[in-house]
Amino acid sequence: MGNRGMEDLIPLVNKLQDAFSSIGQACNLDLPQIAVVGGQSAGKSSVLENFVGRDFLPRGSGIVTRRPLVLQLISATAEWAEFLHCKGKKFTDFDEVRQEIEAETDRVTGANKGISSVPINLRVYSPHVLNLTLIDLPGITKVPVGDQPVDIEQQIRDMIMQFITRESCLILAVTPANCDLANSDALKLAKDVDPQGLRTIGVITKLDLMDEGTDARDILENKLLPLRRGYIGVVNRSQKDIDGKKDIKAAMEAERKFFLTHSSYRHMAEKMGTPRLQRVLNEQLTNHIRDTLPAFRSKLQSQLLALDKEAEEYRGYRPDDPSRKTKQLLQMVQQFSVDFEKRIEGSGDQVDTVELSGGAKINRIFHERFPFELVKMECDEKEMRREISYAIKNIHGIRTGLFTPDMAFEAIVKKQVVKLKGPCVKCVDMVIQELINTVRQCSNKLESFPMLRDETERIVTSHIRDRESRAKDQVLLLIDIQLAYINTNHEDFIGFANAQQRSSQANKSQSSAVNQASSPPASGLIVIRKGWLTINNISIMKGGAKEYWFVLTAESFSWFKDDEEKEKKYMLPLDNLKVRDVEKSFMSSKHIFCIFNTESRNVYKDNRTLELACDSQDDVESWKSSLLRAGVYPEKVFAVESETSADADNFSMDPQLERKVETIRNLVDSYMAIVNKCIRDLMPKAIMHLMINNVKDFINAELLAQLYSAGDQNALMDESQEQAQRRDEVLKTHLALKEALVIIGDISTSTITVPVPPPVDSSWVEGAAGRRSPPASPTSSRRMSSGQRPAPRGAPPPPNRPGPLGPFNNSADSPQAPSRPNRAPPSIPSRRPPPSPTRQVPP
Repeated sequence: MGNRGMEDLIPLVNKLQDAFSSIGQACNLDLPQIAVVGGQSAGKSSVLENFVGRDFLPRGSGIVTRRPLVLQLISATAEWAEFLHCKGKKFTDFDEVRQEIEAETDRVTGANKGISSVPINLRVYSPHVLNLTLIDLPGITKVPVGDQPVDIEQQIRDMIMQFITRESCLILAVTPANCDLANSDALKLAKDVDPQGLRTIGVITKLDLMDEGTDARDILENKLLPLRRGYIGVVNRSQKDIDGKKDIKAAMEAERKFFLTHSSYRHMAEKMGTPRLQRVLNEQLTNHIRDTLPAFRSKLQSQLLALDKEAEEYRGYRPDDPSRKTKQLLQMVQQFSVDFEKRIEGSGDQVDTVELSGGAKINRIFHERFPFELVKMECDEKEMRREISYAIKNIHGIRTGLFTPDMAFEAIVKKQVVKLKGPCVKCVDMVIQELINTVRQCSNKLESFPMLRDETERIVTSHIRDRESRAKDQVLLLIDIQLAYINTNHEDFIGFANAQQRSSQANKSQSSAVNQASSPPASGLIVIRKGWLTINNISIMKGGAKEYWFVLTAESFSWFKDDEEKEKKYMLPLDNLKVRDVEKSFMSSKHIFCIFNTESRNVYKDNRTLELACDSQDDVESWKSSLLRAGVYPEKVFAVESETSADADNFSMDPQLERKVETIRNLVDSYMAIVNKCIRDLMPKAIMHLMINNVKDFINAELLAQLYSAGDQNALMDESQEQAQRRDEVLKTHLALKEALVIIGDISTSTITVPVPPPVDSSWVEGAAGRRSPPASPTSSRRMSSGQRPAPRGAPPPPNRPGPLGPFNNSADSPQAPSRPNRAPPSIPSRRPPPSPTRQVPP
């Protein structure tokens, strides 16, 4: 290829890509696209070919490029071309590439000068190119010919704008020297999308076709009609040279000779020609690469910092060293013990914000789940009264008793106390499960040593299971102790006299409760719980399920629109309410429970039940426990034999027996409240002593000894294959990151950033576009640019300059002249006034 500057950039890019490949990452340089824009037959394709250094584009008179050509240069070890529409077919002869472009253009647009916005995608693989995208666009034309549409000019403009509006696209605005520069459509389009002139480079072609005695010196020196990045003159091959197979290298030599021998250009020959254009574009690519380096460096440094500590631990690591294994075993066991205690006792570091675990979950079991299980064991009121009446009758036997027998009270109490064994054993099971889960969570840090992790889990879990039987025996012993002696002298027990008095006042209390329920709750009630719940059984016609903010007090259950509690939606009194579970629907992700009225009344508007949904079953259990504290008990379902049901339907009591039943019922309630209070207090203490504290002491004192006696300690500390691989990867990545940072530093020091030229007054582009005159003849145009030189510095601004200054000029004190909208653009350089002294001429 003929672009030496690009070949010099390739090693830099390859170094960057190699550095990122070594750490398994992609180096996304995203080099800018380069698009050529200009009028028909301005020499755009030739400029593009000269930049690439290959002869492969169609050439001729009139409109030759009739479809956008998106040329992707891809760095490879060999050189070939490939079209997107001919996948798999490799072109090694670039004459065939040109023929395929012509054939593909005719296939879509026809052979009669038609155009299409559908691009041709060509990929050129070569060891002499960077990964770049070049775009050859159709020339701007105004008069349709052949099969071209009437709005050919607008279609081509829209086609060009699709590409050059991208911020990553460099614009080569190509204008032939034998045309009026002030009427350049290429410069006008570039100004529309790049008002600051940062992406636009002017290219003047066909300098060798100007009439003798005329030149474009003032334009190329950026004195006349200036651009921020100036102009570069090039001399392309003529059609005769192309037909004669003159190669690009020979053409570039002829171009250099032209600039060196021409009297108007020899003083700036080094700043003209295709090599200069290549150098300017390559400088832009270098600037882009340098602009990406700080982000790359920051990314690599953050990764290096994250790996520093781990790499330091692995450096000098010897897996088979016995002393290292012994030391690491002690450290691992100690860390396991610390982690277990932190999870049970609580800690500020490594807090789980997703769910409850460890000690927090055991606390919930003690104070929410266990009390809830106790209440669930309470039997139905009618069933209780029936049992008491049968007990009284059976104790009296054949005789009719005159007094209430205390043996009936004792029998019923013992039966109720025995029922407590189920919730107590279930509480132990739940705590054991959570302890085992905690052990597994703590052992995750031992995953680098699979045998050590498995053995640790086995030893600790076996000890927990061993303590399980002892804890359950002790818990059942607590229940047996309660059964051994019914203490009717307890200070909280109401006694026989109070029980009778309470039974006589039962009706009064019930009526008083009804009156209180009908009145609004008093202000200052203690709030039991607040939180979000979804009302699930609202019909779709009324909006479907909705989420509300619920407030539960000892008297009512209210919900609001939001947690500001300003707009109350409803208040539900708690009298005669109970809770029951609702089966989760197949399509729902929520967990549901419902509240209903025991007297079969509507709970909420026309609904017999109020279905409430939570995100998890734990939330359901927690709300049910809170409702329990407010006196809303769960529904009891009893399986009763048909014969018993028939007896229950026919069951009736005489007034004397009913008073005895009510008395014993009050005594049983009083005594069971004492027992429940005692069990609720003793259960957490017993489990804490027999299970949790014991397991902590075992891990601290016995675990290490058990591990030593379990087998070969060296085998226990054999690291996993994944850990060995992880260690190697960390060390390699750490070294590669350091090398990549060195490479980035070398690129930073071996390249320089070319500064952006200062702004210039480019308002002439807008002014010329607004006052477009018919194009002058080539003869007059060539005559226009002959022999003009800048006026002496300090000369006043010309009166016929279009103004005010465009956005390219950042100078606040530049003189401005009033614009004359009806004035024709400067088309004759010989009559053109000298430029304003405020324009800055690049060196």
